[in-house]
Amino acid sequence: MENVSEAGFWQQRYERDSIGWDMGQVSPPLKAYIDQLPEGAKDQAILVAGAGNAYEVGYLHEQGFTNVTLVDFAPAPIEAFVKRYPDFPTEHLVCADFFSLSNEQYQFDWILEQTFFCAINPSRRDEYVQQMAKLLKPQGKLIGLLFDTDFGRDEPPFGGTKEEYQRRFDTHFDIEIMERSYNSHPARQGSELFIKLRAK
Repeated sequence: MENVSEAGFWQQRYERDSIGWDMGQVSPPLKAYIDQLPEGAKDQAILVAGAGNAYEVGYLHEQGFTNVTLVDFAPAPIEAFVKRYPDFPTEHLVCADFFSLSNEQYQFDWILEQTFFCAINPSRRDEYVQQMAKLLKPQGKLIGLLFDTDFGRDEPPFGGTKEEYQRRFDTHFDIEIMERSYNSHPARQGSELFIKLRAK
């Protein structure tokens, strides 16, 4: 399980195209969230961490959002993203470990969570919560999806429960929404929680 904290583990998976939970498209609940945002939100600072194939980053870019940062510590998905979106600003492509990002250098209005939380070693979940809170501006939001199921495995994706998430996130966030997603992709219907959390 420790391997999931190493870039090489994920680099090999992307090179072999063995990311089993990749949907190949923007997640429907996140697309719906993005679509209802006002025009004035398009210059807000947005982070997609552990972005992988980054369908949501691509969609935000297509919709005219101008300040989106993609972070992943495996080079392969970033290189693939650049081929799909050659006009995406390179200064917003960050090949680095999310946990090493400095909150003095990076501050975001909101962060989008899409299958990053389920990919990290579960022993680092409290560290994830703390780092997310540090990277958000005061009252910044963490928006996204978490798996609401136990996969019963020792490799990603790692599942969890609403009760666990409430306990962990309550330390640094006000939980505005954490409920079963009604518009999930058919393959994930009934197994996702939509979250909207505000940094304390």
